Amino acid sequence: MSDETRPDATGAHRNEDPHGIDTRIVHVGRDPFANHGIVNPPVHHASTVLFPTLDALVKAAADPTRGVYYGRYGTPITHALEDAYAELAGGARGIALASGKTAILAMLTAFTGAGDHVVVLDNVYEPTRALADQFLGRYGVEVTYVDPMAGAGVADHFRPNTKLLMLEAPGSLTFEVADLPAMIAAAKAAGVRTALDNSWATPLYLKPLAMGVDVVMEAGTKYLVGHSDAMMGVLSATEEAFPALRRAASEIGAPPGPDDCYLALRGLRTLSVRMARHRETGLALARHLAGHDMVRQVLHPALPGCPGHEAFLRDFQGSSGLFAVELQPGSRDRIAAMVDHMALFKMGFSWGGYESLILPADPRRARTATRDRWTGRGPLLRIHAGLEDPADLIADLDAGLARYAAAADA
Repeated sequence: MSDETRPDATGAHRNEDPHGIDTRIVHVGRDPFANHGIVNPPVHHASTVLFPTLDALVKAAADPTRGVYYGRYGTPITHALEDAYAELAGGARGIALASGKTAILAMLTAFTGAGDHVVVLDNVYEPTRALADQFLGRYGVEVTYVDPMAGAGVADHFRPNTKLLMLEAPGSLTFEVADLPAMIAAAKAAGVRTALDNSWATPLYLKPLAMGVDVVMEAGTKYLVGHSDAMMGVLSATEEAFPALRRAASEIGAPPGPDDCYLALRGLRTLSVRMARHRETGLALARHLAGHDMVRQVLHPALPGCPGHEAFLRDFQGSSGLFAVELQPGSRDRIAAMVDHMALFKMGFSWGGYESLILPADPRRARTATRDRWTGRGPLLRIHAGLEDPADLIADLDAGLARYAAAADA
């Protein structure tokens, strides 16, 4: 079954709430009648919080993450976002942090210490790799990168001191889909925690905690916020794993601002309808590009030929609007001729907003175990399909590829 003909993800992996996920997205994390009937949770700007009695102060200090204690631990709008994400992700509780990278740092440090070992898929988000190498390495944690297509063979890289397996699916830039059930099972058999970056699929299209992962995170900056105007990281975890994750997040001490929490909650309310459009447009662009003379390969998990396509069909309930294309060989000047003059696709980091983006990328700079796989290949372009008219986006890509074909190599 192709991604395009899948049943809707509504209702898949439901929690105890009997409603479909589209309904839950509208209602989670808000209680209007606790706020004078106001539909959206109010924003509180606060650092200091006052307590009327010593007993109230001591009670709040016993668990500052459960109530309103001090601004760094969050305000009611923070807790509303955390509750909403935990409900959608299927976790025990949620955590909001100032960025996706901060959330990744919390995942990496929650279960590791000096002398420990971490296994990381070789196609993770580049800042994840930087944190693993530079931050963990500085404090005596060893890191091994493995082929994302290793499946159960990931167990061959575990050591007695391996504490964490860091997963991402699909992989950053190259969009391979790992055999998550096989890797999770191997980690559980070895007593290794698992953490997964789910920014690409969101809780709509993949439920990592239901698959057995211990911790899940998203760069809420991307699809959750959805409008390219706020930085955000969100996490959830199992009941067993949550305390260590909460402790790590508190030690990092990087909460999101209340206005960013408000923007994330507002974006969350339209996540389902936006993702459906990103998915539809992304598939239309990917299929069109697959037949273009200037394109050697389209790396979209929903299309046959993308590594891990069968795992995608088995484990995911849909696709987002982010994918990559490998062009026919050409110089930097030819790439510039294409991307410098796009009418609708603009160059910029991040993705997940309403606007379409295009970004030249070189996976070799962020690979070790699989670097040879990307040597001698054509230029790679990462494409984010926004909410514009698909026909207009296709015309823009066709015009860009015509410039690429016509330009002379330097």
